[in-house]
Amino acid sequence: MSARPWSKPPRTASWPVLGVALAALLGVAAPGGATPSRAQAATLPVVNMEATVKAAQIDPRRADDTLTQGAKASVLAVENALHAEHLLDAQWVDGYFGSKTVEAYAAYQASLGYHGLDANGLPGATSLTSLGKGRFSVTHLIGPGSEVPMDGYVVDTRTRSMLLEAERRLGRNLVLDQGSYNPGGDPTSAGTHDGGGVVDISVAGMTASTRTQVARALREVGFAAWVRNPTQGDWPWHIHAVAISDTDLSSQAQHQAGDYYLGLNGLANHAADDGPSVVIHTWEEYQRLS
Repeated sequence: MSARPWSKPPRTASWPVLGVALAALLGVAAPGGATPSRAQAATLPVVNMEATVKAAQIDPRRADDTLTQGAKASVLAVENALHAEHLLDAQWVDGYFGSKTVEAYAAYQASLGYHGLDANGLPGATSLTSLGKGRFSVTHLIGPGSEVPMDGYVVDTRTRSMLLEAERRLGRNLVLDQGSYNPGGDPTSAGTHDGGGVVDISVAGMTASTRTQVARALREVGFAAWVRNPTQGDWPWHIHAVAISDTDLSSQAQHQAGDYYLGLNGLANHAADDGPSVVIHTWEEYQRLS
């Protein structure tokens, strides 16, 4: 994950790198550099960022080495680049974005000057484009956007857009109990709210069926969402929602997104998913289907 790459300049020279990569795609002069030919750009492997980020969430949570559908070629290109940077052994260049690849990607992020949540192994647009310089081009770029207020809490613009669309589908307003970018704010959250993309939603006044309807609507627009109850932990009734593929997710939230894809409840007990069944889509996939 890069340092909220869509909201502020990175700590090191990476927006210029993004310009170089885009120049390679377009065959125009890069800032301060030579003009890459279209032939050179065309020979580069293509990394689909959406597929790569999805694999980075799901693969480390698998009990086997099944590859994430549609991600193999992109992950292989990233792993080959990490190998070229002497950060990943050749045996792990296999199209599977498992824990070794996460560790290697985190090391690459650290080499760019990132640290903490900004260097936890989830690819961001800036770091991915930097890694791809001269090695691969990047398509389907995604990012969380800037931090914005909502119901007295902080979320990112991608998450806010998702919540507003869920409200539109439901025909009702949703009220947050907790927002994002809240490290240590609630010990019962186990770090899931430390980064972006995660919110808790109040269920005050909702019937059981309404709670389920809200969870379903959140899932339909791209959240991994569960109705939480006091028997599961030291918390009141609420809905916990993780914006899948938000590149600012904390490691703990990434794990919950991966568990959701694997039919689990996102809790430490790794029990079966107890929420409404939907076809899983990211926010970007939902928008293309709408």
